[in-house]
Amino acid sequence: MSELLAENLSGKSVMGSDGAELGMLYNITMDMDTGRLENLLIEPVDSYRGDEFPTDDSGRMRIPVHRVKAVKDHMIIDR
Repeated sequence: MSELLAENLSGKSVMGSDGAELGMLYNITMDMDTGRLENLLIEPVDSYRGDEFPTDDSGRMRIPVHRVKAVKDHMIIDR
């Protein structure tokens, strides 16, 4: 697997595997005990009306990292 720097992910557009635009990457959470990445925090686009992902107190979607399928021009999330 090739390396990807976190600084290159900030503000990256996030899309579903179905082509739907979900939002922009805000941050990534991790388990402080294990160092494992846990969730992407996504600032949803105004047009997103789904409720398939839980949200934090600021309305950002919490998408488990294991759902990331690809990172190129966009991050692609398995839906």
